[in-house]
Amino acid sequence: MNSCISFILDQKIIQIDFSKELKLTPTTTVLNYLRSLPNHKGVKEGCAEGDCGACTVVIAERDGKNKIHYRAVNSCLILLPKLHGKWLITVENIKNSDGSLHPVQQAMVEYHGSQCGFCTSGFIMSMFALYKSLLPNTRTVIEDALTGNLCRCTGYQPIIEAAEYALQKRKPDHFSQIEKEIISNLKRIVRESIKIKTERQKYFMPVTVTELLNIKNQNPDSIIINGATDIALRITKKHEPIPSIIDTLQIEELHVIRKSPDHLYCGSAVTLNQLKDVSKDWFPAIYEACSVFGSKQIREMATIGGNLATASPIGDLPPVLAAYNTEVVIVSANDARMIPVDQFICGYRRTSLKNGEIIKGIKIPKPVNESIIKFYKVSKRKDLDISTVSAAFRLTLDKNRKINEIKIIFGGMAEMIKHAEKTEKFLLGKIWTRETIEQAMPILRSEFTPISDARSGKEFRSIAARNLLMKFYDELADT
Repeated sequence: MNSCISFILDQKIIQIDFSKELKLTPTTTVLNYLRSLPNHKGVKEGCAEGDCGACTVVIAERDGKNKIHYRAVNSCLILLPKLHGKWLITVENIKNSDGSLHPVQQAMVEYHGSQCGFCTSGFIMSMFALYKSLLPNTRTVIEDALTGNLCRCTGYQPIIEAAEYALQKRKPDHFSQIEKEIISNLKRIVRESIKIKTERQKYFMPVTVTELLNIKNQNPDSIIINGATDIALRITKKHEPIPSIIDTLQIEELHVIRKSPDHLYCGSAVTLNQLKDVSKDWFPAIYEACSVFGSKQIREMATIGGNLATASPIGDLPPVLAAYNTEVVIVSANDARMIPVDQFICGYRRTSLKNGEIIKGIKIPKPVNESIIKFYKVSKRKDLDISTVSAAFRLTLDKNRKINEIKIIFGGMAEMIKHAEKTEKFLLGKIWTRETIEQAMPILRSEFTPISDARSGKEFRSIAARNLLMKFYDELADT
């Protein structure tokens, strides 16, 4: 194993050997690394938890077609070893080689999109990633790309107008000219197992599932990460020294997306942005859930496996995955098994994983045509917010509108995601009418004893849950 990582910055291959580098640790964030350099002060720390976007950088890497794919991400949540084999682009790299401004920078100037400037570099990087994408120039796409960037000066309108203008004039830039050279340099960086060992920490980056399982068995107390959008907060906010980490980022088998005639399989390291894109046609409720999950910068890092393993009672993904009868694929060194999502999470921050097991992926069956599946999220704001209550419903009616199948799954109402089992039992076999739903509401109320916390009071949660059931009915009343 190697203790050295390599990546590209300023068009040069940078090597960091953690066995010799005393100022850097494997849990140093990319933000803090960049701020330690003399010529990369444009990246800023605002919140250190992925909310404000002031630390946004772009990470580029080779895709399956030997081209470069650009992603805007929060550098405050990225641990330094995750740069291995990647191209790191900061706001200092954006300007043209002759010193003139990049089109997204020039548009920001012309449309007066900056005042104090603290947030500007982050906006520029989000706009740059969008400029280098194949996404259409629409208001919806632009707003989604900028959701993870906070501005308190100009307001968003001039910034959105700047993005619209830059995308209208989109053409090859100086990055297009150097991509072949970058690809050649990225190919020189060998994808190999990495083991970083310091006085206080161990950081493993295996390249196969078999190697991952062996390392886990030898280091049972290690924390497994991929996107680390949750675990990183223990480092940036709690300043917690995590003794042993296993990073699955290099394991190609966990990044697999495979669509079969009757199901979709996604590896545990598939990001929520990838899941969003691939689910739009077959699984619109999953697409909806991912669309209001964090920001694009977060979705470009957060993974399916991480979201499930966190087992948060307010996680958005588990309820909607449960509504689609999703199964979690679990493997160990000697065995493999599959378990439904709603059985996988078995308590507050607890899963059904046994010692030596990992999440390999998920299998989502394609719904039959008559099944209706919906997802709803109640939060204080639409974007970049944690659920107060979330709900996923699955309904199948016969030709006489009798309920042949009903699933009602809530997040935020108990110590884990939970079915409204008594309500489901009451509704099954009944005729789908408003009167039936009204009769079910007292039963639903009696099933949960939500808590009050910083996001909401328990009574609000109880009312919201019942209202979501009625909303589900109202939206389907004319179908």
